[in-house]
Amino acid sequence: MKLGFYAPMKSPNHPVPSGDRRVARLLMKALREAGFEVDLYSEFRSFDKNGDKSCQEEIRLAGLAEAERIISVLENIEPGARPQAWFTYHVYHKAPDWIGPKVSGHFGIPYFVAEASHAPKQKEGPWAMGYEAAEKAIKQASRVFHMTRLDGACLKPLLDRQDALVYLPPFLDEQPAALAEKDVERLLENAGWDCQKSLLLTVAMMRSGDKLQSYRQLAEVSRLLDGEDWQLAIVGDGPQKDLIRSFFEPAKDRLLFLGALEAPALFGLYKKADLYVWPAHGEAYGMTFLEAASCGLPAVAGDIRGVPDVVLADKTGLLCPAGDMPAFAAAIRKLLDEPHLRGQLGENAANFARDKRGLEAASSVLKQQLSEVLS
Repeated sequence: MKLGFYAPMKSPNHPVPSGDRRVARLLMKALREAGFEVDLYSEFRSFDKNGDKSCQEEIRLAGLAEAERIISVLENIEPGARPQAWFTYHVYHKAPDWIGPKVSGHFGIPYFVAEASHAPKQKEGPWAMGYEAAEKAIKQASRVFHMTRLDGACLKPLLDRQDALVYLPPFLDEQPAALAEKDVERLLENAGWDCQKSLLLTVAMMRSGDKLQSYRQLAEVSRLLDGEDWQLAIVGDGPQKDLIRSFFEPAKDRLLFLGALEAPALFGLYKKADLYVWPAHGEAYGMTFLEAASCGLPAVAGDIRGVPDVVLADKTGLLCPAGDMPAFAAAIRKLLDEPHLRGQLGENAANFARDKRGLEAASSVLKQQLSEVLS
């Protein structure tokens, strides 16, 4: 069974790494594992960051032209070689889908959407055009896969049939090979690691917006956290690197800045660290929480948006009220002082990532739901 795939926010082939690109790739792999032949039909990007109405109109016209191009291409091939369904990943007011609804409507094939979001407050705002298009696309979909329970609650009023709304939580592929422990220790030692101290870990790009705010909050935590028995290792790089480093100046003796790392070194660090910490300001959910969990590393995180879908409160980590940095520091202190609890949370995290957030579980949901519609 052939599927057309599209990601209006960011193509899975986009040169800049991000969580969005990664999830698009994971979805394509999960669909293939479910037995579908998946082809990316467009790399057109409909994203408008600034709420510029003239820009959005240009994007709309270009998107519709791209849809016509795809329709023309498909009409010139044998029907059996065309996709039998269309699957779009990440539809919302800043990145509506101008292509999937038009192509699927033209050929009379089912339309599926994953990680859609619906924010009524945007109806009359600067992204009103994108809001209307996203809402229309969501209503057209045979199945809407929501990746957080918060998104599901917001999407529910849009859909006439409640079986069209399906929970597909964030998931991971198989864990990559990790760097040997001695090599991880050498990496840490070169950055100033004291092996007698507990190791906290953060992994995040250093860019403006929500990431910058989370780093600002984490710097506050570093000033509030009691004791001399810990160090914080930060993995990440980006245009705001110098500014972010300045946030941590008061606690610089406890900081290990490691820059960007490849997967083997990163997963070696997940296995070596004692605790994963990240406020997650404004994040949809945070794939690094699942990466950490897969290595048996419990987390302290902000209780915000979809984070509770990847960090289970008091089971795989501790969740703190969003923006409450004294509570965040207290949660870290609690887990540093209670190694038995930390170990139990870590064991739970590894089981959770393996059994509930793996590729096999996601493929099973996709196969069942798509097959039900396509049959």
